[in-house]
Amino acid sequence: MTDTLTAVILGVVEGITEFLPISSTGHLLIAEQWLPRQTELFNVVIQAGAVLAVIPLFHKRFHQFIFNWADPKVRDYFLKIVAAFVLTGIGGLIIKKKHIQILPTTLTPVAVALLVGGILFLLVETLLAKKKDERSDESDLSQVTWTIAVAVGIGQLIAALFPGASRSGTTIILSLILGLGRPLATEYSFLVSIPTMLAASAKEIYDSFHHHTVDAAQENWTMVIIASIVAAVVSFIAVKWLLRFVQTHTFIGFGWYRVLAGGALLIALHFGYIKEKDDVKNNSATAPATSPLPPAAFLSSPHSQVFDPSPISPPQNTSTADAQSTARSRCCPATWRSFPSV
Repeated sequence: MTDTLTAVILGVVEGITEFLPISSTGHLLIAEQWLPRQTELFNVVIQAGAVLAVIPLFHKRFHQFIFNWADPKVRDYFLKIVAAFVLTGIGGLIIKKKHIQILPTTLTPVAVALLVGGILFLLVETLLAKKKDERSDESDLSQVTWTIAVAVGIGQLIAALFPGASRSGTTIILSLILGLGRPLATEYSFLVSIPTMLAASAKEIYDSFHHHTVDAAQENWTMVIIASIVAAVVSFIAVKWLLRFVQTHTFIGFGWYRVLAGGALLIALHFGYIKEKDDVKNNSATAPATSPLPPAAFLSSPHSQVFDPSPISPPQNTSTADAQSTARSRCCPATWRSFPSV
């Protein structure tokens, strides 16, 4: 398969799954069972493309933030977005600094997370149906409470710790449980995710170049650009569709999809139809592109004695030929010593 086709497929997968509550991480891992596995830098760059593309879909809300700042409801809504973002940012930095990892980014935990998330969606929607879901005024921004803001911030951290949980899926479920309607829960989740994902992508990209990682040195940037453009276009279409979909539909379909996908993945792993791969996200190349030998390894190398700075003096009572041989043995690599003296 050509690099271009691989980039297009991965861009489509990222664009569809980044905002839909079905886990982009899980679907990229599944796709990489049949496609070449890409670097973490590749994934965060195309993720940034998918996130940037959806900003125009919220132009009316951004217009309110700028020109209707005097409205207390608009101002509080904006501050609640900032609060959730800051909470996630602080928690994310702590997780990264402390190297906290509850589950590896591999297929088995992703499959379990898909399955559990799907069951939660079905349970929540069943409870909402019994309550007749009377929350109808989606224009009332005050429905987003400070409790929901904190829950969404924590939900994003949960998604970071449990691969496959889905950032949007986790935050939407929490918002629904706390009484928010589907359209506003979806919008708020997405508005919080835009600065969160852009900040995370920017930091990952900065670290890759600042520390001169192998990912940055060896990245195929043509593939990255193609995948990012495809992800942006597909993400725009997917989010625009979802924002309309939740106006009149529930998340039951997404719940069943996650249950079926997670269950099928666990069965395929159990019977060996799909092989588990190593967690390369946390073992990805963060070492310098050119890693010199450590001092101990260098000194033990048979080719390490390139030059001995001590003065070369022939031993007493030796011939000139012996002195030349001694000098060669001290200043030249071992592989050179087999050459005859001239």
